[in-house]
Amino acid sequence: MKSTLVQQNLSTDQNITIKEKSRIRQTLSSLNKYKALYFISIPGILYFLIFKYVPLMGSVIAFKDYNIFAGIWDSTWVGLKHFQALFQNPDSIRVLKNTLLLSFYDILIFPAPLILALLLNELRLVLYKRFIQTIVYMPHFLSWVIISGLFIGILSPTTGIVNKLIEWLGHESIYFMGSEDFIRPILVLTYLWQSVGWGTIIYLAALAGVNPELYEAAKVDGANRLQQILNVTLPAILPTFSILFLLHIGHFLDFGFERVYVFLNPLNQANGDILDTYIYEVGLRNAQYSFTTAIGLFKSVVGLVLLVLANFVSKKVSGNSLY
Repeated sequence: MKSTLVQQNLSTDQNITIKEKSRIRQTLSSLNKYKALYFISIPGILYFLIFKYVPLMGSVIAFKDYNIFAGIWDSTWVGLKHFQALFQNPDSIRVLKNTLLLSFYDILIFPAPLILALLLNELRLVLYKRFIQTIVYMPHFLSWVIISGLFIGILSPTTGIVNKLIEWLGHESIYFMGSEDFIRPILVLTYLWQSVGWGTIIYLAALAGVNPELYEAAKVDGANRLQQILNVTLPAILPTFSILFLLHIGHFLDFGFERVYVFLNPLNQANGDILDTYIYEVGLRNAQYSFTTAIGLFKSVVGLVLLVLANFVSKKVSGNSLY
């Protein structure tokens, strides 16, 4: 009986060994077959390792009182002290509120590129369509410094065209850039103007892939242009929209430093300050590295949680997901 069990175990071990050897051979064969692809992927892999994964080890200073002379590993552990400060400091609460509001407004305007792509797709005159596409693409190539200069000039209380129009209508000029009430709409609308055209590229590519026979079938059924958009076009590009939205929601608190900082001044800073500009002021200028690292880690965790939740909901509702 024992000899039989020993033989069975030996046989099982031999089968496992044979399977492992077979798997190793298949892996080596695959590496050899696609070695050119693996070779050209090395720079990308090194980029992510050096600039994305290695710096993650520095996140440990969020749980320490980082001392630049002692170094990361010899600094004193303080646990969640800096995270508690994030939710107890009035300035941090104000900045977090601003970031949440502006990020929520960004989500509200997220469908704008899709709407513009649908409108451009309905244009039948090719030259006119290309002209419009070029015009709406151009702001994407302008830096935020140039964009801020343009809008500060346009909204100037003395020489701006907007205030000239307001005065022509019989009202007093408004100092838009010096008002806390206007800084959030300005930040959202300037981003919309800068990004909406560029965001249509992916949607137009998706629209180009819609089978024309679907539109012909819809026409035969008596569908008008609006019904064709609702019943053919939108369902066809819904997977694209879902993926882009999931990628966007993962950066919910990453509103962007440069797009905000160039518009800030002491008069509008109370409602315009966000986490990124706060990190710059407190972390880099005041050298509170541990505190601002805690803020950055908090942003990453929130983005990860929102991405996982949104991906789960999208998979259940539409069947589209990132993984």
